[in-house]
Amino acid sequence: MARIEYNDSAAAAFQAARELPAEGLRAWRDAIARYLRPRPGMRVLDLGSGTGRWATAMAAWYGVDVIAVEPSAAMRARSRHPATVAGDAAAIPLGDATADAAWLSTVIHHIPDLPAAAAELRRVLRPGAPVLIRSAFPGRDRQISLFRFFPEAVRVLDTYPSVAGVCAVFAAAGFTRTALEPVPQVTAGSLAAVAAHFRRDAHTPLMLITDAEYEARLARLLAAAGTQPGPVTDTLDLLVLRSPPRGGQSPSTLARYS
Repeated sequence: MARIEYNDSAAAAFQAARELPAEGLRAWRDAIARYLRPRPGMRVLDLGSGTGRWATAMAAWYGVDVIAVEPSAAMRARSRHPATVAGDAAAIPLGDATADAAWLSTVIHHIPDLPAAAAELRRVLRPGAPVLIRSAFPGRDRQISLFRFFPEAVRVLDTYPSVAGVCAVFAAAGFTRTALEPVPQVTAGSLAAVAAHFRRDAHTPLMLITDAEYEARLARLLAAAGTQPGPVTDTLDLLVLRSPPRGGQSPSTLARYS
């Protein structure tokens, strides 16, 4: 089970508070392209696609075919990406060796069985294809404003899969680590804009701290919103892994999507 349930309320909160402005994603566009190496006809799997923000962005940026896979019906109902289908990390609705890359954005901590997910990704990816994981990882929170204003949430982050842990699980499935790159993003035009749309249920770590902790730190955020001008810039990590080269794929009889 995921850490929180993305029901209708949580999905609405995510859409209202977590979708990044297009103008703030320039560094991500460049970083993804370095490892994706987009080309016409490429098929990208967006696993845990949420409301389809990244799927639509990558399709527009690179002219690639993006299949968005999302387990939450509430999230799928809000997806802006037309090719959005039901599925999860343990049962990806793609045929064997039919994807040229996989994108996982702030989803790795929601996957209950990471070894099963690594095996599924190995199945659906073509030899040598990259897995691009965008995430906050334990011990790497210093440039993320959420944890600056809500320091108690760091203890939740510390329970997330670590970089080393994710690499070890994927290595057991035959993947190799390619890169770990911090990538900045403009999360909002101002702290006031963040405060105006802030929702607790849009942020998994905030759902897992106490009500008292949340209320005290929210008051601090709201007070700061009127005194700190300028854009809010956060830095998350891009972890890149590669599937085994040709000849390393395990055969499978499953082919659930064509």
